[in-house]
Amino acid sequence: MRSFEKIYAIAAKRKGGGAALEALIEKPLPRNKIAAIADDRWLSSMARSLFEAGFNWAVIDAKWDGFEAAFHRFDPSRIVRYGDEQIDRLLSDDSIVRNGAKIMAVVDNAHFIRELTAEYGSAGRFFADWPDTNFVGLLEVLTNRGSRLGGVTGQRMLRRLGRSSFILSPDVIARLIAEGVVAKAPSGRRHMQAVQDAFNEWIRQSGRSLTEISRVLAMSV
Repeated sequence: MRSFEKIYAIAAKRKGGGAALEALIEKPLPRNKIAAIADDRWLSSMARSLFEAGFNWAVIDAKWDGFEAAFHRFDPSRIVRYGDEQIDRLLSDDSIVRNGAKIMAVVDNAHFIRELTAEYGSAGRFFADWPDTNFVGLLEVLTNRGSRLGGVTGQRMLRRLGRSSFILSPDVIARLIAEGVVAKAPSGRRHMQAVQDAFNEWIRQSGRSLTEISRVLAMSV
C-alpha cells in the first residue's frame, strides 16, 4: 500500500497540480456543527439518498421541494405517526416519486431518528461523536438499525450533511484495489475492516479527514 503522500502526488498530477487538487477536495464540517444539525435534516438526507438509489438523480432533485412538502419537512415526530391514510396520500402524490417501499423506509427511518434522539439527545450528537477510526461501525449501525441505508446510500447520506466519511465509489474502490487493500469491491466485515485500516493509516500519515482522503483517492484514478 502506497503512502498517502504518493497517492496525493498521483492525484495532483492528474488534476494539474496541488493547488488545483486542493480546490476540488471537499472538507467535512466541524463536529460541533454536525451535532447542531436538526433531526429533520438527517431524515431528509436519509430520504433523499435512498430515493436517489437506482433513480435518475436529476429527477429527484427536480422534485425535492415536493418531497419536502409531502413529508411535512421530514419532521420525525409527525412521520412516526403516519398511518394508512397518510401512506395512501403519498402513494397518490405526483409531486414525489411514488415508490411504496421507499416511502415506508422514510417512515421506518423516522423511528430510527427518534430512537437516536432518545438515546443520545439528538441524531446530530450521535453522528458527530462517532469516531472516524471506526466509520465502518457507523455504517453497520445504519445498515442494521436504519431502513435501506446500507452501502453507498448511507455513505452519501452522511457526506451530504458534511459528516467526515468515505464513499466507496467505483474510483475509490479502484484505488483501494490498486493499493492491495482489497481484491474487489469490498463486501462483508473483514473486507470493510481492511478498508477502515487503510484509511486509518492514511489519517495517521496525513492528518486529514475521511472525506478528504476519499476525495484524493477518487481523483487519483
